[in-house]
Amino acid sequence: MSASSGIRTSTIVIASTGAIIAGFLGYAVYFDHKRRSDPDFRKALKRESRREARVAKEQAEAEGEEQKAAIRKAVAEAREEGFPEDVEDKEAYFMNEVGQGEILLQDSSKQVEAALCFYKALKVYPQPKDLIAIYDKTVSKPIIDILAEMIAQDPTISVGPFGAGGGSGSGSTAGIDD
Repeated sequence: MSASSGIRTSTIVIASTGAIIAGFLGYAVYFDHKRRSDPDFRKALKRESRREARVAKEQAEAEGEEQKAAIRKAVAEAREEGFPEDVEDKEAYFMNEVGQGEILLQDSSKQVEAALCFYKALKVYPQPKDLIAIYDKTVSKPIIDILAEMIAQDPTISVGPFGAGGGSGSGSTAGIDD
């Protein structure tokens, strides 16, 4: 009797598995038929898809605003901390910040912190345009974008022909007659 009991158990397991598979396939066929033929169902699916896309877009915009706020705050804090004035201190500060930035590049969740290190190094570098060209070649695009936002927040960095902070550095209006 134990042999027939084993057959009955295996038969029950096979039949149950077959029923579950048949039910799943039946539902798949029903869903596909409904998707193809019922206009209300198709509209509901499209509506749900659009809603999910809108939510994702709003979430991305919110994250972008949060990142911009974090960038503004980081730049303001860095400017409040100040930067070294002595040449040797500037060199050490520059090397320290670039090293920290390279370490932080390894962690994708610390992009703003990494960009802040590169920003601080840029602040003490004598030729910002040259350093930005180096960053373009060595640093990933998301970090460069964050760094560009930081530079835009700081009018004292001269990176272009019309940038503030450039020129003779005397603060006078040389060449303009009263």
